[in-house]
Amino acid sequence: MNTAERRNEILNFLQNADEPVAARKLASQFGVSRQVIVQDMAVIRAATPGILSTTRGYVIQQDSSCVREFKVRHESNQTAEEMNLIVDCGGRICNISISHRVYGRVSAEMDIRSRQDVNEFITALNNSNSSALSNATSGYHYHLVEAASEERLDLIEEQLKKAGLLAPLQPWEQNTKQEGNEE
Repeated sequence: MNTAERRNEILNFLQNADEPVAARKLASQFGVSRQVIVQDMAVIRAATPGILSTTRGYVIQQDSSCVREFKVRHESNQTAEEMNLIVDCGGRICNISISHRVYGRVSAEMDIRSRQDVNEFITALNNSNSSALSNATSGYHYHLVEAASEERLDLIEEQLKKAGLLAPLQPWEQNTKQEGNEE
């Protein structure tokens, strides 16, 4: 079984599970190390909305909301503008990820739902010795955004484009989306 086949099987396993599935159980099931499963799950979670990592294991979130990933690019001083635009249109920023040429896909959970959340995030970032994750990729990054309807997601996309923050997908990114993010 190659990597892409194992990842598809892991996703199927999670979809059919009635309870959270621990990484060690998946490792045993697929005959690989726990670390391989953790790496697989990072890739699967980046491509599949709604997979949560809990203290008891991985679980697929069951809800009726809509999600979409947006590729954006902006300067550091536009971070609050971008995030406020998304939450003002009714979106929740679930995560941020970058596609790094050396490290591959790197993601971080966010859960930004309001202007207050945006203010707290910006304050924490400004008060730290760290920089935004997107600085590693010249401002290019992705946000997985959840909203109550596809229409809200369309509005968010329209507003990001209008503000000049939406970045076009490269041909390889479009193929990755269509082919299920196989490596």
